[in-house]
Amino acid sequence: MLSRRDVLKSLGLTAMAGSLPRLAFAKTVLDARFVLVVLRGAVDGLALAAPYGDGNYQKLRGELAISKPGSTDGLLKLDGLFGLHPSLANVHQSFVAGHANVVHAIASPYRERSHFDGQDMLENGAARNGALRDGWLNRALLPLGSRLGNEAAIALAQNTPLVLRGDNSVTSWAPSRLPDADDGTLERLQRLYAHDEFFATRLEQALRSQDIAGGMDGMGNARGNDARQFAELMQSAARFLTSPEGPTIAVVELGGWDTHANQGSNNGALANRFAALDRGLGSLRDQLGDTWNRTVVTVVTEFGRTVRVNGTRGTDHGTGTAAIVLGGAVNGGKVIADWPGLGDKDLYAGRDLMPTRDLRSLFKGVLQDHLGLTPAFLDETVFPDSAAASPLQNLIRT
Repeated sequence: MLSRRDVLKSLGLTAMAGSLPRLAFAKTVLDARFVLVVLRGAVDGLALAAPYGDGNYQKLRGELAISKPGSTDGLLKLDGLFGLHPSLANVHQSFVAGHANVVHAIASPYRERSHFDGQDMLENGAARNGALRDGWLNRALLPLGSRLGNEAAIALAQNTPLVLRGDNSVTSWAPSRLPDADDGTLERLQRLYAHDEFFATRLEQALRSQDIAGGMDGMGNARGNDARQFAELMQSAARFLTSPEGPTIAVVELGGWDTHANQGSNNGALANRFAALDRGLGSLRDQLGDTWNRTVVTVVTEFGRTVRVNGTRGTDHGTGTAAIVLGGAVNGGKVIADWPGLGDKDLYAGRDLMPTRDLRSLFKGVLQDHLGLTPAFLDETVFPDSAAASPLQNLIRT
């Protein structure tokens, strides 16, 4: 049964949604699910999806070049130009099944090399550094409303990332390494916060999230095993997204992509990170079950890495990179790329992959065709000053 607070909350959200301009809604997509995976540290897009068919690839990549598809430990073929890193077997399986795309030579409008500023612009959706202080996904929540008065989005992280911060209410959850509080302690906390709307709501959110997460607190046993931790976190995301009272949107993070030294090629440090990512995406797909057919996952990073290998057998901060879009709702099996080439005159600043697509175009395509937001609302509210970044078309099955 709904509590009085749930009813009031639901009525308030309904009234607010009714007051929004009709332009905010293109269609109603009640069952759609969206997962944003942020890879922090700047992923080498030329390793994620290597352009083995580019005549300059082997020469510029040197010892970081990965063998062509069909070779032992070689790339997983996408088409005649690109191949996925061999550690991304689950992603490749989805690609072959028509449920995944790779978007290459893509970047946010950011053109410097600071992780902090790059991540800020990735998450706030601004056209220039410092222009916005809240997150684009939080701004997108306003017309989406929520179900049964619960928050429509959740961050599976210790702290809510910038992309979900803003005026619209969201929730967060992370596995605890501490023993669960007993019933008596929880009852005392409920009485203590009963007359404080802010803390009472936060406690209610926490208890509801823990009920949904259930037995997924076992990650304390996986300490030091990033692949297992991320896989279990994605299983938790699936439990939230399939719960009748759960959110429809989830944000998950995975760090460790700053490969300045000893990056490796088909094996090594970066290959291990890709394997962790791939295992987590596979776990999400498997745990979602039928909900996977209504789900879109975007995997993005703040910027790419240099084309050439540095003196410590790694790569430095770059510009253009690659993103992944996958899920049962994805119209997949494509590499979406206006490929700039890897010749000396083709590189950005003479060292980086030239970005030819805006990350905001990818986000707009998903928000418009999967979550039902209109181009006008996306241009004016979610991504101000982004009219030149047109939504990517045909990303979603219709």
